[in-house]
Amino acid sequence: MASRPTPTAMDEPTAVLTGRTPCEIRRVRHTEFWSRLEAALGTGYYRVWADQFVMSDLGGRTAREALDAGEEPKRVWAVVWQVLELPARDR
Repeated sequence: MASRPTPTAMDEPTAVLTGRTPCEIRRVRHTEFWSRLEAALGTGYYRVWADQFVMSDLGGRTAREALDAGEEPKRVWAVVWQVLELPARDR
């Protein structure tokens, strides 16, 4: 399993403003990504799709592979949003 990137000093100002540690912020971002994907594709399908659908804009990886490789959930979501042609409100 790939290791997650180590939080950087750039994460610290956000942590100070939100009262959360960099690791907590990263978890929230991942949780939001998975919640959005579940809302878009449904409970029974979203994880299968994330594991199997390969996207060229993610370097020929699936959403899960991109996240596991350290891609920011915000970037992965932007690609997923575009591929699925979701409405602007889901951006």
